[in-house]
Parts: sequence; C-alpha cells; structure tokens
Amino acid sequence: MNKVKVAVAQISSVPDNSVATAEKAAAYIEHAATKGARLLVFPEALLGGYPKGASFGAPIGMRKPEGREAFQRYYDAAIDLDGIEVDILRTAAAEHDMFVVMGCIERDGGTLYCTVLYFDGQDGLVGKHRKLMPTGAERLIWGFGDGSTMEAVETSFGTVGAVICWENYMPALRMHMYAQGVNFYCAPTADDRDTWLPSMQHIALEGRCFVLTACQYITRGEFGDKHESALGDDPKTVMMRGGSAIVDPLGAVLAGPDFSGESLLVAEADMEAIPRGKFDFDVSGHYARPDIFELQVDDREKAAVRRVSRKD
Repeated sequence: MNKVKVAVAQISSVPDNSVATAEKAAAYIEHAATKGARLLVFPEALLGGYPKGASFGAPIGMRKPEGREAFQRYYDAAIDLDGIEVDILRTAAAEHDMFVVMGCIERDGGTLYCTVLYFDGQDGLVGKHRKLMPTGAERLIWGFGDGSTMEAVETSFGTVGAVICWENYMPALRMHMYAQGVNFYCAPTADDRDTWLPSMQHIALEGRCFVLTACQYITRGEFGDKHESALGDDPKTVMMRGGSAIVDPLGAVLAGPDFSGESLLVAEADMEAIPRGKFDFDVSGHYARPDIFELQVDDREKAAVRRVSRKD
C-alpha cells in the first residue's frame, strides 16, 4: 500500500462526561471514514479531560478541601478500560475498519494515568501507552507510566506509535520509537504554543516518519462553573486553541496547523516518502554510531507489590 489517508481530530472534551466525549469521538471516526482515513488521532486526555488552569487546591505543604473535591470529580470523569467508553470506541473503529489513537485519563485503583489507547478495527483495543513523565503540576494528579507500555503497533498499513505531549522532548524515548520502525508517529498533546509545530517538524525529520499531532480546541464555557481556572471565568476564553497538524518525513506540513476551532484534518501519506527520506538519514540505522552511543530500554512492568508465593 503506497498511499494512506490519515487524519487528526481537533475537538474538545465534554468535561465531566466521558461517555458523551466517547460518543462525540465516535461521530468523528465516522466522519473520518467518509474521507477515506485509515488512521485517526485524537488529543491528549480527551476522555476524562485535561484540567487546564486548575491547581487542585494544593499550595506547598497543604491540600485544601476544595482541591480534594475537585480531584474527586476528576477521578469520577476518568475511564476504566472495561468501561462503556471503550466499548463505544471499539464499536466505531470496527464498523469503519479504522486504527484509532485516543487520549484518555485511565483510572487504575486510586491512581489516574494519562494514557493513549490503540484501537485496530475488528481487533478492538490492541494496546496502550501510559505517559512516562507528567509535566509540572500534572504530577499531582497523574501517576507515572513504566517501560512496559512503549511498544509500537503493527497494522496493515504501517507501524503506529504514540508519544504524549512533552514526552516528545525526551530524546531517548524518541530513539526507542524510531528503533521500532515507526511509520506514523502520533503526538497527542495539550501544547498549543507556536513552538509546538517546529518540534513536530524536527521529529518528522529526525525519525523520517509521518507525524500526526492533535490538540483540543476548547473554551472556558465548556468546563462548567465548578472548574477552577487560572485563566479566568469568561466563557469565551479559549483554554486550548488547537494547532493540530500532519507532517511528512521531510518536515513538510501536509495539513494544519489549525487554530480556528474544532476540525478534522486529513492528508494523504505517501509511504514511499519514508525510504526516500532514510536514503541520507536513518537515526537508528546507518546514521547511528553504536560503537559510541548505546541506548538501553527497560520494558519490564514495575509493580509496586510483587507477591512471591511459597510452593507447597
């Protein structure tokens, strides 16, 4: 298959209602299918929401009661991997024979993780990636992923992997993705700054891969009255302005960046552009210097408690 239609969905969450968000995402899966897309990428933390501007009542050395209430609401909005939201997306991906990369807040016991889910058509949920390093105050509300969820996924049209938001500034993680032969490097994010697109172009050039980045477009009014916001309470305030884009293996922008509102960006990926790009630069191949540099990746799951049972 030489050419593949790919897409990114620049949409907002329905904060505090992950089922409604999943249903909205399913409608975009159907929309992308009408455009011929085989791969669709959604923003970081779309299911469960990205609480832009919130501090969760946590000054240094104390936690305020209202912060605990805010976390309770956020915890309730997160998803379980056996929940209805996953069923909605699994059904939509199967109906339209699409590979879907979905950002979510995953609930596991008492901890929340910023996670990407992989859905592959009839095979359903085929994998996930938990964000390794939450940024700044995200560490207050999200746990840390380990090396066991960094595997790319093989599909009928190419290899897909996801790196979340500022994980993209971790060179070793990028190198691990390139070494897996990622053709479609997906970057769900909450970063809507002007500096984000140049970073995505750099990654496309570095990995000689297609980069698909998706960010929400969402206003203050969509969060509701209970959301604490350092950006104020004017319902028209744009909390995240998008900037989603699709970039080719030589850094050319095929679609986006879009800052106008919710949208679906679609582009045609010429798979032959990947070997053409690697002719003069293959970062984990002929341009590597393993005699000087070596990356060791620990992909073991790290459980907090491991039971060693006595055999009878």
